[in-house]
Amino acid sequence: MATPTLKPASTTMAERISELSDKREKLQQGGGKQRLQKQHELGKLSARERIAKLVDHESFQEIGLFAKHRATYFGMADKELPADGVVTGCATVDGRLIHLASQDFTVAGGAAGEVHCAKIKEMMQLSMKTGSPFVFINDSGGARVQEGIDSLAGYASVFYNNVMLSGTVPQISIICGPCAGGAAYSPALTDFIIQTRRAQMFITGPQVIKQVTGETVTADQLGGPAAQMNRSGVVHLIAEDDDGALSLCQRLLSFLPSNNLEDPPRLAYSDELENDPQLNDIVPAESKVGYDIRTVLARLLDHQDFFEIQPGFAANIVIGFGRLQGRSVGIVANQPSVLAGALDIDASDKIARFVRFCNAFNIPLLTFVDVPGFLPGVEQEYGGIIRHGAKVLFAYSAATVPKITVVIRKAYGGAYIGMCCKDLGADRVVAWPTAEIAVMGAEGAAEIVFRHEIDSAENKVQRRDELIEMYRHTFANPYISAGRRLVDDVIEPAETRSYLARALEALHTKRELRPPKKHGLIPL
Repeated sequence: MATPTLKPASTTMAERISELSDKREKLQQGGGKQRLQKQHELGKLSARERIAKLVDHESFQEIGLFAKHRATYFGMADKELPADGVVTGCATVDGRLIHLASQDFTVAGGAAGEVHCAKIKEMMQLSMKTGSPFVFINDSGGARVQEGIDSLAGYASVFYNNVMLSGTVPQISIICGPCAGGAAYSPALTDFIIQTRRAQMFITGPQVIKQVTGETVTADQLGGPAAQMNRSGVVHLIAEDDDGALSLCQRLLSFLPSNNLEDPPRLAYSDELENDPQLNDIVPAESKVGYDIRTVLARLLDHQDFFEIQPGFAANIVIGFGRLQGRSVGIVANQPSVLAGALDIDASDKIARFVRFCNAFNIPLLTFVDVPGFLPGVEQEYGGIIRHGAKVLFAYSAATVPKITVVIRKAYGGAYIGMCCKDLGADRVVAWPTAEIAVMGAEGAAEIVFRHEIDSAENKVQRRDELIEMYRHTFANPYISAGRRLVDDVIEPAETRSYLARALEALHTKRELRPPKKHGLIPL
């Protein structure tokens, strides 16, 4: 074997600095100009461009630029992969520290090997040590097949650290390209997933599905953002492009604390709390008439700014973030314009996960109730509505953050309990005069309570209507519940914002001790 010709070592500091500059510049180009141009032609930013768009100007400090893989099989020994296909480091967003990893598709398709995963893992561990959020920008063809088991072991270490970070620091995944196979499980273990319309995320691709089942499906139909939000509920936010996804990430971070030991940042606010007379007429008094609960929420929040999460999934429930007098709040609300706001399997999962996130990160919960019950049906029963509905009961009961419930209209049966009633741990429950709190609606209740009287009446229709009205007058209002101290106050709708703001101020120092245990057993 011929002896390789070695370049003479640099001798002066100036030469060494020049050499360093050349090396850094080459590595920072990733896969090179041609591959970068192709990335742009696909409507995608590069790994470094995404970081620059996300973080404060010139705040990014890269860690691991010179990292090199150790693989030797299948020609890998001679392959140079700049930064091993992932850019990692720390930066600030709105002046607050984050750690992040951004996969570089221009380098071997962003495929993840041993060192690639080790760099990601190191950022996650630094997030834990410094109490800072972790953001992972995904754009990868998956595991690096040339590295075999080392690649799988690397992914396993990422998943493990996702779990270690869970509930300690916020974790946000941004899907800007392919995220297939086992790689999809890291985003699934994080708190929020933002996906662009050009990205796909799935476990088994279209070819495998066709081989196994014979079904023909495109990558976008299978793993596009619409499928992974509207159908599976995996994705939380959809962006048109990379710029939009990074902007959504910035906005999301603004509502969150850096870690579980801090409160969310409080923004400047006005001390004035004026009543809003428009709220008195915004909700139809007739309980069967639908409306968009988001119009109510917007009028209650600072600057009418409501940041909805998972708008395309289980639309009968609305969840999201807002602010009241500068203080971040998590919001759960029935949506009467979809399935009358009834709770079903997907809605239950949506509520439970969001409540648990808010509780982990010290975000008070506001719950707005207008619910006729759990959605009936054989499909719901076979799908496990009992188990899924129990997740909501568990999540609210386990939450120790301030919990305030506003009953707007209907609050019937088990769904009334599930939407954080007083005995499920709500710190404050208030009702509007339109509230109807009962085991069930007046029509159904009258059929049960007064069945014999209706059957024996000469004019059954007239007597039934009279008895329905009697039941409604007795129970379909908030005053019986208020008399039992299950409702703390009945308020004019116009007063709601000021009431909530004052209640949050009073509950801000809430402390609630629970029995010592390893963890509760939520009915998964």
